[in-house]
Amino acid sequence: MTTTLRKTRGRRVKSDAPASDEILSADEMPAAKPAVRARAKVAKPAPVAEAPRAQLPVPFVTNAGIVGDTPEKRAAEESFRQLDHYVHALMGKAEGGLSPLALSLAWADWAAHLAISPGKQAELAWKSARKAQRLAAEVMCQVGGVGTEAAPCIEPLKQDRRFAGPEWSKLPFSYWSQSFLLAQQWWAKATTDVPGVEKKHEKLVEFYGRQMLDMFSPSNFLATNPQLISRTIEEGGRNLVRGAQYFAEDLLKKATGQEEMADVFVPGREVAVTPGKVVFRNRLIELLQYSPTTEVTHPVPLLIVPAWIMKYYILDLTKQESLINWLVGQGFTVFCISWKNPDEEDRDLGFDDYRTLGVMAAIDAVTAITGSEKVHGLGYCLGGTLFSVTAATMARDGDERLATLTMLAAQVDFTEAGELSLFTSEDQLALLEDMMWEEGYLDKEAMAGTFSMLKSQDLVWSHMVREYMMGERETASSLGAWSKDATRMPYKMHSEYLRKLFLNNDLADGRMESGGGHIFLQDIKAPIFAVATEHDHIAPWNSVFKLTYLMHGSVTFALVSGGHNTGIVAPPGSPRAKYRMMTHEPGRAHPGPKEWAASVPKVPGSWWQPWADWLRETQGLEDGAPPPMGNEEAGYAPLADAPGSYVLVR
Repeated sequence: MTTTLRKTRGRRVKSDAPASDEILSADEMPAAKPAVRARAKVAKPAPVAEAPRAQLPVPFVTNAGIVGDTPEKRAAEESFRQLDHYVHALMGKAEGGLSPLALSLAWADWAAHLAISPGKQAELAWKSARKAQRLAAEVMCQVGGVGTEAAPCIEPLKQDRRFAGPEWSKLPFSYWSQSFLLAQQWWAKATTDVPGVEKKHEKLVEFYGRQMLDMFSPSNFLATNPQLISRTIEEGGRNLVRGAQYFAEDLLKKATGQEEMADVFVPGREVAVTPGKVVFRNRLIELLQYSPTTEVTHPVPLLIVPAWIMKYYILDLTKQESLINWLVGQGFTVFCISWKNPDEEDRDLGFDDYRTLGVMAAIDAVTAITGSEKVHGLGYCLGGTLFSVTAATMARDGDERLATLTMLAAQVDFTEAGELSLFTSEDQLALLEDMMWEEGYLDKEAMAGTFSMLKSQDLVWSHMVREYMMGERETASSLGAWSKDATRMPYKMHSEYLRKLFLNNDLADGRMESGGGHIFLQDIKAPIFAVATEHDHIAPWNSVFKLTYLMHGSVTFALVSGGHNTGIVAPPGSPRAKYRMMTHEPGRAHPGPKEWAASVPKVPGSWWQPWADWLRETQGLEDGAPPPMGNEEAGYAPLADAPGSYVLVR
């Protein structure tokens, strides 16, 4: 009890009543001061009965306010936060998961700095005049019948196939295509090298500007696309009728929530058919062990960890395209994680849960089943990032079970993470978190839309022209079916990895925590084999190349032809497959990525075979009898046939 002074009838009265902003009733006044108590009885009217606060629909604030950290105050604050979550979630769904504020800030930054840069404005005007002059000269030559075989004033980029046909070299289509390409080139110059603009804002404006320009490409319209005109004349418009039917079918599928994945490629039937067993299952993974096909096998088993944002069978497509099937045929004992497709019950599974319930649980099972003291690790895309965190944690804790680590199109430094990093600003992540807050996960459609934007020429506009105007349904392929078999992301996991990796770059900068303590990539001493692809828009090869100097052990780096997926799954015998390799040993000087790539010739063939040779050479052990399928005595009895049940959940 604290003695205080209260002002009563113009004079101070000493009281032992508690110092509080609330007025005490007569029964609550201390009995030690009868005089004060009597006055209180006269001064204060009888209390009016109030409804208990717990019965009110929402907490309210009285004249005196909500004082201190009370349940009412916490409930009020939570209700306000929930209102923000709800409104932002509705906004995010309406905007396809993209933050309008991020784009608005970027546009404002670019426009304001361009407005105060007269030199840049003059340069853009000068370039515009030069491009118009070049275009006019080419048109005049074609009109006059001179130089019809001359090279156009601008060539499309190598990967741009929209204007590849010979029809585009004749007027008026050449004029439209050349005008479009020159406008694209001018826009790229207008959005870059503006003094004062933040680099991330600059990239965002350039990216969205390119998206808008792609909408108005002459290849997207019947009247300006010579190939569409020819097809329509030949078929008498039947191609447009078919395209309208296809468009209606796709709209119906979208409205009814039907999956777009082609039914001709079903896991366990046409893809993911390598024989094996499910030898372990928990709430997050099924562990698949594949049946040996050789009399002897490499003594060190291989554990594959795919990214949790995709189905594992990207590495087990058809028999001819399956890396897993090829490895089994080469005499390797192969295990692979099949991640569960999460739902609202998994909202609180975080990054460390994926490490412990996923990778570490799988390593425990692999060593118990095979009896091997070592495990080869392979991580694909974000699965490689997760495996690198696991490897660093194992190194810190003295766990020496990792024999080697293979990283396929996987990054550990996210400062140059490609165009995907444009969607990982603070306001963008806050919007995604609010979208996930309501359901407990990020719907697969949001991620699929983002990845489609990164290659809108091929995945959006060219696709629409081919199907809805040419009237040609896309030929079903195993890789195409897999890309449509998307997965969801749990609330906590998705938020943590985007913030820790893409936004803050905690792993490369030494701030990452795992298993209750800090981890460092430099602690990993297991030999590394890193594979990057030349045309990767998700994990750019120069970003993957950083593994050669972020890891302090031996690192073998392979740069292969193709894209993020096509370069990885190209089997031996692929006609366009090529690769370049280097090995960096501790103590040697590090080459720059561009200088190294320019100095090393490309070798025809797939990277699969030199990698398999590297796995054997790093251990130098002789092959032996295959291990059993599962191990009932160790608690890993086979549960079902591969591919299991988790991969079938959509």
